[in-house]
Amino acid sequence: MYAVIWQYPYQIDHSGVLSSLDFGKQMARILLADDDHELGDMLAEYLGKEGFEVDVAHDGDAALSKALTNPYDLLILDVMMPGRNGFDVLREVRARSFLPVLMLTARGDDIDSIVGLELGADDYLTKPSSPRVLVARIRAILRRAEAQSTSDGFDQIALNDIVMNAGARTVTCDDVPVSMTSTEFSVLAVLLREAGNIVTKAILSERALGRKLSRYDRSLDMHVSNLRKKLGPLPDGQERIKTVRGVGYIYSRA
Repeated sequence: MYAVIWQYPYQIDHSGVLSSLDFGKQMARILLADDDHELGDMLAEYLGKEGFEVDVAHDGDAALSKALTNPYDLLILDVMMPGRNGFDVLREVRARSFLPVLMLTARGDDIDSIVGLELGADDYLTKPSSPRVLVARIRAILRRAEAQSTSDGFDQIALNDIVMNAGARTVTCDDVPVSMTSTEFSVLAVLLREAGNIVTKAILSERALGRKLSRYDRSLDMHVSNLRKKLGPLPDGQERIKTVRGVGYIYSRA
């Protein structure tokens, strides 16, 4: 456990905030896993006022049990917890579920962020941070998941050995199914649609992550790295997703 203070506003400004109905449900269900009881209660109250239904778990074992036995829309998962830590919980969840996961990491600890993304987290947020930023990240993740689950089933992309079906939320590589998080799916979809063209990190962040690119953010790098590991090179041995240094990425059409 580590001490942390969130920047909690005295007044909540609801102007311009999307209703939870925008996600196709009356109220999105969130599991918040953090061993800080005071912080958990405070955030649960804040998120409740933003239109979310929130359950709280204060240790890794409880978080894992609840995540695997309840129909949540999102798991907010702190790294430092007694019993199973956040990484252990994430590893177990990913082995059995596509539940979107937002990791909470200590500010300045890049290793935690990188490990979380490598294990399949959809995004991360450093502590301390504004609850309004947390809500924005939550909504972006839920929009990605909702867009995939409500597709009409005919949005299919086929390129070389890759076939992506947005409606069924499936990806195959050389006819072999490839499991992906909702964020990896979104990143790959953008790159496939722009195959042969350079996609800047700024554009990829806005279209795939639903937010502007921030300085020192390693999210895209890690999601692309995960995609490279899962998909491997092209059939002719060429690199599938190339890095254009200082600019962005390009998915090869060869």
